[in-house]
Amino acid sequence: MRVFSVLFIPLALAAYNVEITSHWAGGFQGKFCVGITAELTTWKAHMVFDRKINDLQAWRGDVSAKPGGKEFIIQNKPWNGAEHPGDNLCMTFQGTAEGDVIPRATVFIEGMTDNGNATIPPHTDPGTTGASPTGTLPSYVLSGPARYNYTEVLGMSILFYDAQRSGPLPSNNPIPWRGDSALNDTGDEGEDLTGGWYDAGDHVKFNFPMASSSTLLLWGLNRWKDAYEHAGQLDAMYDMIKWPLDYFLKCWRPDKEWYYVQVGDGKADHSYWGRCEDMKMARPALKVTAADGGSDVAGETAASLAAGSIAFKTKDPAYSATLLKAAKSLFAFGKKYPSIYSQSLPEVTYYYASGHFEDEMCVAACWLYKATNDSQYLDDAKHYVTSAWAWALSWDSKLVACQLLLFEITGDSKYSTMVDGYMIGWTPSRGMQYSTCGLAYRDKWGALRYAANTAMVALMAAEDGLQTEKYRKWAIDQINYILGDNKYHMSYVIGYGNKYPVRPHHRTSSCPDIPKPCGWEAFDNPGPNPHLLKGALVGGPDNTDVYVDDRKDYVKNEVACDYNSGFQTALAGLIHLQMSKQLPTADPPKC
Repeated sequence: MRVFSVLFIPLALAAYNVEITSHWAGGFQGKFCVGITAELTTWKAHMVFDRKINDLQAWRGDVSAKPGGKEFIIQNKPWNGAEHPGDNLCMTFQGTAEGDVIPRATVFIEGMTDNGNATIPPHTDPGTTGASPTGTLPSYVLSGPARYNYTEVLGMSILFYDAQRSGPLPSNNPIPWRGDSALNDTGDEGEDLTGGWYDAGDHVKFNFPMASSSTLLLWGLNRWKDAYEHAGQLDAMYDMIKWPLDYFLKCWRPDKEWYYVQVGDGKADHSYWGRCEDMKMARPALKVTAADGGSDVAGETAASLAAGSIAFKTKDPAYSATLLKAAKSLFAFGKKYPSIYSQSLPEVTYYYASGHFEDEMCVAACWLYKATNDSQYLDDAKHYVTSAWAWALSWDSKLVACQLLLFEITGDSKYSTMVDGYMIGWTPSRGMQYSTCGLAYRDKWGALRYAANTAMVALMAAEDGLQTEKYRKWAIDQINYILGDNKYHMSYVIGYGNKYPVRPHHRTSSCPDIPKPCGWEAFDNPGPNPHLLKGALVGGPDNTDVYVDDRKDYVKNEVACDYNSGFQTALAGLIHLQMSKQLPTADPPKC
């Protein structure tokens, strides 16, 4: 995949160039963003290409083609026709054409004489040689004093999750260097266990962190759906998040009280360096049962399914009902057999051992209450919660999420006191370590993940009226550190900005194009990964802000589904604040 950029200079007739972000044999993707200067109740965007295009799809509008195949009209959906001066109409699209082409295109909006201030960020092409990216930071943002383009990073994060897909990939797969993989994943009775996300830079499917990641992502979608709509990423988000939800439905056997919680052997997987498409090792499936339970993984998955039922309630009512039914029965399983899954399955202990199950069951009960309004679930949540100040929000620790959800549901100040206590625990007065450049440093494993997850908590709590200005500013500072306010003035999100990691600890992206062989020589390759793992958040620097882009350093350079989850939700929260003109001005960078 290569990224093609052009200079974005207004053309005649108030038309503006669009960006082609990637291309491959027979297809391409692109985007544009046009500032709205007139009050519109409906809109039509005209895209004119320099060559014939066979087909065009857009995720925020209905597309029709004019004769000749060079001009396409994108018209608003029934729910997104209103645009106001100061808004930005942003669109991502995908097209097909003959050959491996890089089409040029312009866009204009009917009803606007000047067609706004349409700008698109230029990017250089790192190609497959991995040359250090150069260029300028993205320039188009929503109204608000933002230093970075949260909208663009949000879309990139969705692409990272698409790159983590296991199983048979759909026809609209946006990652051209990914193919079908792990097509023989099955359960003990031949159950189809294909699908889901690969956990990190490896190829094991761990349901515990996968469910945690999807719950945080769905929390953000349910709370800040407007941000996804405005970013032109709502359909892409629904498509992305349905992938793990479909997989969880496959893993749960309510008739037998079996829940498959892992596919793949961690030891065998970690001894292999290569593409997921080329795996040959055995991939056993592990499950929790009535005899060997797992309330933590069952509870977290039930939370994700219940949150998913809310997200899909109007979009796909039948699917929503299926998710809710599974969430109820899986929660009942976890409640009936209280247990910690890593005690039932010692094989998972080395990778994702669990400390407790009450926090996951509490979060599940909260989401089930939100989905059903059944007071029994609220009683369950109150039973499972504790008043302790949580250490962090992570794949294993959900206590602060439980407390925050209970405050949202009840408005009871005893829960807000717990959430405020959590944020106090992230201050220097309580021993929290901050780097010179301002990173809140909780732990060396996924340092940026912990900061981003707490930024999400801070934005959620601020939205609920807890120390609103203070928490929002803290969250902005942490997200901006990740995006460039750091020692190296670089983005820790691959593909964003003018400098970012290019050697992530990620097997498939480190391999050359199929059919070239790939093995440990790719791991040892001192050069950048041949494929750009767009949107992935790396582990990050140490407590002195030092970072080295080294594939062999998996502490600083591995990527993971749970690393991006709270981060992406925090981005949605910041975009929401920009849209509502409530985004505080960020503090100046400390470095």
